[in-house]
Amino acid sequence: MENLSEKAAFIRESLLRSQTITDSMVAILGSFDHRLSALETAMRPTQIKTHSIRRAHENIDKTLKAAEVILAQFDLTRKAEAKILRGPHEDLESYLEAIDQLRSNVKFFSSNKSFKNSDGILNHANNLLAKAILKLEDEFRNILTSYSKPVEPDRLIDCLPNSLRPTQGSPGQQGDTPNRGPERPNRSLEHAVYTAPTLIPPRVLPLLHDLAQQMVQAGHQQQLFRTYR
Repeated sequence: MENLSEKAAFIRESLLRSQTITDSMVAILGSFDHRLSALETAMRPTQIKTHSIRRAHENIDKTLKAAEVILAQFDLTRKAEAKILRGPHEDLESYLEAIDQLRSNVKFFSSNKSFKNSDGILNHANNLLAKAILKLEDEFRNILTSYSKPVEPDRLIDCLPNSLRPTQGSPGQQGDTPNRGPERPNRSLEHAVYTAPTLIPPRVLPLLHDLAQQMVQAGHQQQLFRTYR
């Protein structure tokens, strides 16, 4: 009996110790929870500020990228303007590229009307484009006029086949054979091969084509027709 009493007392004492340890752990864990809640409350303003700073940084990056695109368009416009002011005489190909670039810039600023000074830029670019087209019209007229000279009759005769070219004895021969004269020209015309005269050098035709294409894009078809006629 004494042995059982001792074991029961030992078990009771162990349970009391276990309960004491459990209560102590619960108190410690409760203290941790309170401290964590306090730490979270203290960190919340910092987290909000960090999030705001991150968003501000992202907005700044987007703004800088948009500004770089706009500044690049300004730079391209400035270069195109310099080429257009020099005129098409020095470098026609570069001049046409400048007009295409200016049209691209007009399209860019037209689609970005939220930009503060977009209206002023568009007015300047459109005025510059109109001046460029007028210079193209003058260049087209000058090139066409310089190569639109009357063709000498000898050059036209050289375009005829040998059978139709006039000879010194042809009038007399036609008089000697009046019955066969009308038949020979008809037969010759059926099988004749004509050579068209070269009025404009082949190297000039691509230039005229590019000039005409730019004028058509600008809506100057009537001016183009009047110049050509």
